[in-house]
Parts: sequence; C-alpha cells; structure tokens
Amino acid sequence: MLTCKEVSVLLSEGQDRPLGALERARLEAHLQVCKGCENFHKQLGFLRQAFRRHPALRDHDDQD
Repeated sequence: MLTCKEVSVLLSEGQDRPLGALERARLEAHLQVCKGCENFHKQLGFLRQAFRRHPALRDHDDQD
C-alpha cells in the first residue's frame, strides 16, 4: 500500500505525465481507503478545471 506522501507525489506527477497501469491501480487502492488523499485528489481536479476555464490563467506564460 502506498503512503500518503507517495500518493501526493503520484497525483502531482499524474498532472504532467500518464501514470502506468500499476501506478494507477495502487493509487486507486489507496484512494479507496484514505479520505484525506481522496480530498486532495478532488482539490487538484478542481484547481485544474479552474485554470483551464480562466483565460488569464490558461494563457499565462511563465517566461518573462
């Protein structure tokens, strides 16, 4: 079973790259039993949608 710290890393990495089948399975197993990590997962999804919907944030370029 993954630790909460490992789950937070995987959830963050999953924003940038596709997770493998084993990673996804282990992640889902942990999320089924850990409400704190499930809430974190939902919060990441909410933030991701908010950034996609807000034009100023979606089109923001970090380069100065």
